[in-house]
Amino acid sequence: MSKKCIKDKKRPLFHTFWPKNSYNQQIFCTFAGQMLLKVQDSRLMDLSLPRVMAIINVSPDSFYTSVYENVEATRRLGDEVVLLDAVQRALDEGADILDIGACSTRPGSTPVDAAVEWERLEWALKLVRSHFPDAVVSVDTFRADVAEKAIGLGVNIINDVSGGDVDARMWDVVAKHDVPYILTLAQELRKGGEKEGYDYTMSEVLRFFEERLDRLHRMGVKDVVLDPGFGFGKTLEDNYTILREMEVLKVLHAPVLVGVSRKSMLYKPLGLESKDVLPATIAAQVMALERGANILRVHDVAAAKQAIQIVQLTHKN
Repeated sequence: MSKKCIKDKKRPLFHTFWPKNSYNQQIFCTFAGQMLLKVQDSRLMDLSLPRVMAIINVSPDSFYTSVYENVEATRRLGDEVVLLDAVQRALDEGADILDIGACSTRPGSTPVDAAVEWERLEWALKLVRSHFPDAVVSVDTFRADVAEKAIGLGVNIINDVSGGDVDARMWDVVAKHDVPYILTLAQELRKGGEKEGYDYTMSEVLRFFEERLDRLHRMGVKDVVLDPGFGFGKTLEDNYTILREMEVLKVLHAPVLVGVSRKSMLYKPLGLESKDVLPATIAAQVMALERGANILRVHDVAAAKQAIQIVQLTHKN
């Protein structure tokens, strides 16, 4: 990001979580009122205005199916129309970023192998890039080889749900190609299964991000977006603790992505299914926006854009 890093010794909120001098002060930065994400060599995205990331899933086993998802069946039939229509609709409704994924990471799922993931992604990326060359595209993958191939096809952002733990080469790849990186706190993926007997506190969440931001910056990765990983290896209470207290992530001076769209943290306590919780999704997204979210990762672009506009109007007036 375009910024000037400085030492800042006056961070009382941060010092409630860590003792003085226990963190690398060089990662705290001033953005002159803006957060600028470099999405191409000469193109910056201003994240002081909340942005919407549309989920474009080309995996057949996602936890939720919408018009933006599950085009695998038509892909096998050689039908490109469904994917292109989904992308066009997302862009028409105001999506700022297209997040294309081809390997489901829903809780309890078994990831497909890398060859299958890349076969799906290569088809989708070539199609999207040929028809929407100016779209900002991220790829949802935890595999470094897949990420590097995707960058070669013009992908702008790597969205790694593993936080760099599954594939040790991932950070080297994003550093080498100087692309923005979404860093996710996903205990389930890091441990290889469901979380047992672990309770998140915000001090632990902050420590995770602080340590990894420091390492990434030292490797030369300049553009890092933080994702608390709602729904990944966390209890219901964990998810709501993080949502309630996520404002403290501001001390890290890095943009924050929130992905709560239609997740089980919303539909399970309500006794509903994912298809029924658009209102709950919007409520959670508004709470995240009020607490500093810069990017919303969503299934329902138009609804998220409306929520952002109302939050902005509220603060403007």
